[in-house]
Amino acid sequence: MQIQHNISLKPFNTFGIDVKAKQFVSVTSVTDLISIYSTKSELPKFILGGGSNMLLTKDMEALVLHINLKGKHILSLSNDTVLVKAEAGENWHEFVLWTLENNFGGLENLSLIPGNVGTSPIQNIGAYGVELKDTFYSCDALNLETLEIETFSNSDCHFDYRNSIFKEDAKGKYIIVSVVFKLTTNNHVLHTNYGAIASELEHMQISNPTIQDISKAVIAIRQSKLPDPKEIGNSGSFFKNPIISKDAFLKLQDSFPDVPHYVISEDDVKIPAGWLIETAGFKGKTLGNYGVHKKQALVLVNYGGASGNDILKLSKLIQNTVMRLFDIAIEAEVNII
Repeated sequence: MQIQHNISLKPFNTFGIDVKAKQFVSVTSVTDLISIYSTKSELPKFILGGGSNMLLTKDMEALVLHINLKGKHILSLSNDTVLVKAEAGENWHEFVLWTLENNFGGLENLSLIPGNVGTSPIQNIGAYGVELKDTFYSCDALNLETLEIETFSNSDCHFDYRNSIFKEDAKGKYIIVSVVFKLTTNNHVLHTNYGAIASELEHMQISNPTIQDISKAVIAIRQSKLPDPKEIGNSGSFFKNPIISKDAFLKLQDSFPDVPHYVISEDDVKIPAGWLIETAGFKGKTLGNYGVHKKQALVLVNYGGASGNDILKLSKLIQNTVMRLFDIAIEAEVNII
């Protein structure tokens, strides 16, 4: 374990924002992690995972801890289910592909989501009708006060839409070091009715899809809509889909009869943030070396050399415009640092 100084974080965030960390260390074991927190430091500590859900707006006057714990393990296997454990530093998509190679079902709809396993429970990642909470079994996390490992069950995590206890009561108090998932080994439950999965499978001429087929369909859809962070800096969906009251929805529908929506409950309706942003005229908008992606209005992009504050100003302009036009507040999904 070696502490480095004045290190650029550009390779460690998917927006490709070039800010510097005053100190930086790659953490490859829980022992090292505990050692760091056992040692007094004048600098605050900042936890960095896959760097896929953050927008860095300034140099980090901190000791940046890059969580680089690696490993994938089968804990138990039965005729119908399997418990698999992944360390926090495992790349999420590579982990999903590993489960599919072993014919373990449950994560296929979450293919190609950027980031690492350790950060996946924090915002309860989700896509195409599936959320992490659907297969999450437990996670181990380091209590930063006691420096002891605690286990959180599914119910302990208080999962909600893009939310968990780690963004609320436990925020800043724990570091997730590993996650356990309960997946299926046969009789997989397939989720093909959300988004364009069914039509993509039809395009692929597949009528009886496997979990691997669904993953391939999801990957194809995401690649057709979302830019590769290795080519264009971005953090995936920048905004959450807002949930509004039924009365507010009916008022919106009066002005926009064709507004897409998803009924959440008797009183709540979810509106696609991408539709709001596109209808407001931002889809494909370019402001020098940054802007809104031409294929997906939810995605803000850094074409190269933009600052975090450039992206932040654009996001605020979008929020203010959506509020003015639709009287709907949209919230950033990424963490603004």
